[in-house]
Amino acid sequence: MAGYLLPALAFYSRTLREALGVEDRTASGEGVALTFDDGPHLQGTPAVLNALARRDTRATFFLVGEQVLRNPALAAEIAACGHTIGLHCHRHRNLLRLAPWQVREDLARAQEAIEDATGVSPTLYRPPYGILNATALRLARQAGRRTLLWSHWGRDWQVRATPESITARLTAGVGPGSVLLLHDGDDYSAPGSWRRTALALPRVLEVLEQRGLDAVMP
Repeated sequence: MAGYLLPALAFYSRTLREALGVEDRTASGEGVALTFDDGPHLQGTPAVLNALARRDTRATFFLVGEQVLRNPALAAEIAACGHTIGLHCHRHRNLLRLAPWQVREDLARAQEAIEDATGVSPTLYRPPYGILNATALRLARQAGRRTLLWSHWGRDWQVRATPESITARLTAGVGPGSVLLLHDGDDYSAPGSWRRTALALPRVLEVLEQRGLDAVMP
């Protein structure tokens, strides 16, 4: 995903982000939250689910409505495996380029698709690219959703990413309360990027275990 944008709110102080209700830490301040964006994906999601199952690890999946409509059974499988379901978007677009009515429509369509497929009403929200606007923040609060960004990312969407680089970036400085960002699909990133993510995931889980960091729900 060339030109992937940094989270807009990263340029503001933590105090301001907290005042706006935007988080990048686990609620308890303990453990580490593994999160995956952009799925479900026909190949990437099963690969990630298998890697997590081998370690009996739970994660959070921020789902894209249009991908849920394409792969409803996979969305249902994520929930059935005990993972947390979050809302990402319906179409993967920069919210700063959308009118308020477009943001409302996008979130409503995503919620409907996710609920229909999984039976879950998401209580977590993460916008595409980590970029928010006032409408998205207001709608998340009105729906009672926590807006959760991340503290560490593997940049696994990039063409040049490798399992080694993903692991190194994702685990550098990781500690209690960290929220880790990966992707289980490549519909909005470099083709085949999910393969590198799936290969990196077992090593990431090993590093977390070595550091005594349990995977927790955000």
